[in-house]
Amino acid sequence: MASSKAAASRAGSKRKAAAAPIKASVEELQKYYRDMLLIRRFEEKAGQMYGMGLIGGFCHLYIGQEAVVVGVQAAMGPLDTVLTSYRDHAHMLACGMDPKGVMAELTGRSGGYSKGKGGSMHMFSHEERFYGGHGIVAAQVPIGTGLAFAHRYLEEDAVSVTYLGDGALNQGQVYESFNMSALWSLPAVYVIENNKYGMGTSIERSSAKSTELYHRGQAYGIPGIQVDGMDVLAVREAAEKALGHARSGKGPFIMEMMTYRYRGHSMSDPAKYRSKEEVQKVRQERDPIERLRGIMIERKVMDEDHLKALDKEVKAIVSEAADFAQTSPEPDPAELYTEVYV
Repeated sequence: MASSKAAASRAGSKRKAAAAPIKASVEELQKYYRDMLLIRRFEEKAGQMYGMGLIGGFCHLYIGQEAVVVGVQAAMGPLDTVLTSYRDHAHMLACGMDPKGVMAELTGRSGGYSKGKGGSMHMFSHEERFYGGHGIVAAQVPIGTGLAFAHRYLEEDAVSVTYLGDGALNQGQVYESFNMSALWSLPAVYVIENNKYGMGTSIERSSAKSTELYHRGQAYGIPGIQVDGMDVLAVREAAEKALGHARSGKGPFIMEMMTYRYRGHSMSDPAKYRSKEEVQKVRQERDPIERLRGIMIERKVMDEDHLKALDKEVKAIVSEAADFAQTSPEPDPAELYTEVYV
């Protein structure tokens, strides 16, 4: 009797465990995959064009972190606002900004979102509620807090979502913003994109006592949550909670996204402060696009042929954006004197 029970147990252990339910429709899964793939291919092309000398200045790529911005965007409402740091191309695309306009701005052309005068770090779209990438470390945090104040003052059904990196979190203006936001119960969500390295310094060397950054709002009574930022579905679920908290009048919320960038801090960074093996391990085990791809194939949401066709479609969009960026005229010299505060 005992032996038969043991045999049944062994047989049961060999059976494949039932797949956990996915809280997303087929259409949503396909959209998340497409959006992440568009960001990945766009950033790959931007890196290529930078290497060819077609993009100048600074260029900070988002490759590896795609699930963060796509997952958060999936939980946002139509009036919610977004702003971020200088690693910003993905946020623009996720908001719905035209890849052609983004790429044209990268190349400094008049067809860009800032008429070729802003470059990689300074694009805006009032129509898409995107209030810019910001080149000064943590500068976006008080601005995002100001947007949250505006939403409350104007009695809008809107939340201000501010993205910042783990390196920016040690800036003093962040905590001034946290204090103000908590004091006035502002509808603000602060998304910390913890990719483990602030420029070239690991978080273990830059953050005292604890590297769990979602606790940083405790002194102000701001709740926080740590999320697997390489899982777009986990990000969306957590973002729904955070945005619901802020939207309901309970005040700000902090989300720490545990993510990873495959490239250096910027295109000029050789990233010698980490090993190739570390990067490769993350690519193989945690890549956000491959994780969702595996789920979709397993659940028969899309087969290999459809995935290849989608990749071809996305590459065509990115290629068209690159062509537009290179053929768009350079700004008229007279533009030097427009939109300037004196």
